[in-house]
Amino acid sequence: MNFLIKILYLISKLPLKILYIFSDIIFFLNYYLVGYRKKVITQNLKNSFPEKSDEEIAEIRKKFYLNFSDYLAETIKSFSISETETRVRIQYINQHLFHEAKAEGKNIILMAGHVFNWEWMNAFAPVTPQKHSHPVYRKVNSSFWEDQMKKVRSKFGNEPLEANEVILNIFRNKNDGDTIYLFVADQTPHVAHVNYGLKFLNQRTPAFIGYDKLATRMDLAFIYCDMKKVKRGFYQVNYHRIYPDGEKFVKNEVVRKFHHLLENTIKKNPDNYLWSHRKWKYQDSIKTYDGE
Repeated sequence: MNFLIKILYLISKLPLKILYIFSDIIFFLNYYLVGYRKKVITQNLKNSFPEKSDEEIAEIRKKFYLNFSDYLAETIKSFSISETETRVRIQYINQHLFHEAKAEGKNIILMAGHVFNWEWMNAFAPVTPQKHSHPVYRKVNSSFWEDQMKKVRSKFGNEPLEANEVILNIFRNKNDGDTIYLFVADQTPHVAHVNYGLKFLNQRTPAFIGYDKLATRMDLAFIYCDMKKVKRGFYQVNYHRIYPDGEKFVKNEVVRKFHHLLENTIKKNPDNYLWSHRKWKYQDSIKTYDGE
């Protein structure tokens, strides 16, 4: 395993323009030969965009495979990418929201979706005034990849937290505006925890709601990450503060608002979302459905 780690790290040291050659090869194999999860991707796109023609769906699917291949190359680059290079490749808009939350004495829940390249969002830590930033992750079956991804998410001063630990950590931690928690909040809950669902991309969608408990019980600042791929290897993150309609968030309000913002992001650049994910496989297990 140590040998494999060294190989991965050496590969990650290659310039991105070289890694994108590997990306092109992966795209060719995936798209033209293997057809990685082609049926899942096609069905997800058709269900999400019933108004689009077969030709439009096919075009989005092809671009998705290109972006997915770039995502893999960029994730490998994450092992060694420097803070200086991330500053060149990622533009942050509305950074003042982090300063406002700090002045208000409110810790931040940063909410993102599986929009490429969400792994590079971890680079935000050096450009914010908060002392602590915790990317939240889910354990994977492979202990090897678990360790490697923790290393990637620990870069730039981040302190990653496993999903099962984060809620307790937030409740115990002082709410003083000095901490950020980054959730990839469109995770699919385990079938045993599919309690709430909503209409998202024209479908009954099981929603992860762990962060909703925080919104209704604590005075935190919720910020949405609108990720945009400007061109190959360059991204823009536009931050949006999510406010309650009333004095404070009511049950599931922040969940609905997050999914509404994410849907807008996806519709602007549909090929930049993780369509290979079986996000809707538990839709029949939803106990409470919000179809508005």
